[in-house]
Amino acid sequence: MGTRSVTASVLACLLAPGVTAAALAQQDAPQPVFRAETRLVVLSVTVTDDDGNPVEGLTAADFVVTEQGEPQEVAFVEFQRMRGPATGTATGAAIVGPAEPTVPARATTVDRPTLTEIAAPPTGDIRYQDRRLLVFYFDTSAMQLADSIRAYTNALDYIETKMTPADLIAVMAFRDGAVQVRSDFTDDRARLREVITLLLYNDDLDGDGIADITFGSEFGQNTGEFVLYNTNRQLSALQTAAAMLRPLPERKTLLLFTSGLSLRGADNQAQLRATVNEAIRANVSFNPIDARGLVAEPPLGDATRRSPGGIGAFTGALAASSFNRFQQSQDSLYALAGDTGGVAMFDYNDLSLGIVQAADRVTDYYILGYYSTHNVRDGRFRRVDVSLTGDRDVRLAHHEGYFADKEWARFTDADRERQLEEALMLDNPITEINLAMELNYFQLNRAEYFTPVHVKIPGSELALARRRGAAHTLVDFIGEVKDDYGYTIQNIRDRLDIPLDQETAEQLATRPILYETGFTLLPGKYVLKILARDSTTGRIGTYQTAFEIPNLMKEETWLPLSSIVLSAQRVAMTDALLTVQDGAEQTTNPLVSDGQKLVPSVTRVFSRQRPMYVYLQAYERGAETTQPLVAFVSFFQNGQKVLETQPLAVTDGLSGRASAVPLRFAFPLDSLPPGRYDAQVSVLEPGGRKVAFWQGAVALVE
Repeated sequence: MGTRSVTASVLACLLAPGVTAAALAQQDAPQPVFRAETRLVVLSVTVTDDDGNPVEGLTAADFVVTEQGEPQEVAFVEFQRMRGPATGTATGAAIVGPAEPTVPARATTVDRPTLTEIAAPPTGDIRYQDRRLLVFYFDTSAMQLADSIRAYTNALDYIETKMTPADLIAVMAFRDGAVQVRSDFTDDRARLREVITLLLYNDDLDGDGIADITFGSEFGQNTGEFVLYNTNRQLSALQTAAAMLRPLPERKTLLLFTSGLSLRGADNQAQLRATVNEAIRANVSFNPIDARGLVAEPPLGDATRRSPGGIGAFTGALAASSFNRFQQSQDSLYALAGDTGGVAMFDYNDLSLGIVQAADRVTDYYILGYYSTHNVRDGRFRRVDVSLTGDRDVRLAHHEGYFADKEWARFTDADRERQLEEALMLDNPITEINLAMELNYFQLNRAEYFTPVHVKIPGSELALARRRGAAHTLVDFIGEVKDDYGYTIQNIRDRLDIPLDQETAEQLATRPILYETGFTLLPGKYVLKILARDSTTGRIGTYQTAFEIPNLMKEETWLPLSSIVLSAQRVAMTDALLTVQDGAEQTTNPLVSDGQKLVPSVTRVFSRQRPMYVYLQAYERGAETTQPLVAFVSFFQNGQKVLETQPLAVTDGLSGRASAVPLRFAFPLDSLPPGRYDAQVSVLEPGGRKVAFWQGAVALVE
């Protein structure tokens, strides 16, 4: 479903007989201005009989539409007839066996295409009448080389052998941190072949270089370190792609070629919801296609890497962990497809079958439009019901509603507090500002845990206020922690005043803002939702994540550990730019030591020029003195160990009612080349014969 805004301004001048324009100009009375705003809501409706056949010939008078229970006047109805069988080879059963596609040769029959945009046809243009709009979207950030080749060649196979006369295909790619429109909707096979072949061979396009691309910046997925290790950038890029398609009222089918999308606990669930809502508003269905094909991974790895060591190889823990990671990479794709009316295609080597399945779901349908009587841009959900007049034995299928647009910048100061609270309650999250968040836990006593929360905002997000001439900017924070039953346990409300003088503005271009707060919680499952709003520009960012505080008092098998904090710097408590606000009690904050605060690397991106700091606590229940511990940090790349620190022997430091023993590491990273690694922290208690391990992904840059 798509929405369009139509604003009309009318200047009415009532001239009495004999009054000249010059005389009118001398009058002091202000001229009356009448403004009227209407919202055109466009949705697609499928009408079928008992046998599943499309019902044709309906008009606006046959439809009854209500929004929030109020009748709406149908402005227009247009029938879209999908026609034509496939022009090439018909599809059959799935390919059996690990057959790999053949890489095609470069086509040279057409001019090399340039980057473009999705163009909305002018009024009266019927180029998309009775056409099926398919979008090939290649997420190159999430595909290995072999997966990319499989995705591109199967897309070419569909174009050559399965494309129907009703198909119009657009090509998009998410690469280099931006969404690129490689081709607008077309049925020119030669052009589509050349566009995909250029992607296959990783060729640049003529004209503006990749570095100059500005598409896809609306939702902030190309923001320095925030794009290196965050699933949010994949989701925000999809949100951008859906927004690009929104001006077209027809139903759009987006084929998402990717190698999985793992929405882990550290990722932003609000961004997933915002992406789905944007797709619904734009009448776009997501149809994920797993470019990995049919995967049968050996429990201990294949011949491309050495077999792992450790007890996990014998207990089955490594095999279970590998299976869970693979399953998680597909679960989020299932959610994208199910919530937008698409279909997911997994575990097939012939990826073109997934395109056929998604295309076949687009059957004859009606485009229905009406001007909503609800014009308030409050971001709330509008429930839409569609039925037919009379007693007709038919079935109707359409989206149940849409989320209204939001406009926050025009609110008065008196309204902003109320609107910020309402924004926190919205099911349609606002993701105009890019946020990253890290949440940790440290045991205080037998029952309570201190939970520090760090929210990082790119300084470039606030630099916009400086460019608008503001001398300072106010950043409002609001949030809440809910338990597993939906009850609010804790609340957050802060306002930060950040000066925007010349020196600060220059630092904002390269340094992030870090907001810190903290809670005391009991063991259990929770959901944390935080909103940050730049009051100067009215832009809002939302972060939501589910987390669990484990009950370490019940841990009997492993050595109980706190969260593992990875950091690249320690700063003085007076560093006002980096840590703008500290809502945590410093007396209970374990990250504060000797007047300095350990700043967590929320995005897990580290520079080789700086040392890495690692902090954690081990808990020795019932001990009166410190039981000796040995700990070390290892780095793995492609399953092979590439670095291991000297063992850290800890023989003292036991303190507090939780019997906590702090462990602190500091070591250089200059011996490792830039790239992605798995960092592992290992802690051993030789006397108690207990061990504990933690592993997480990191990225190194120059």
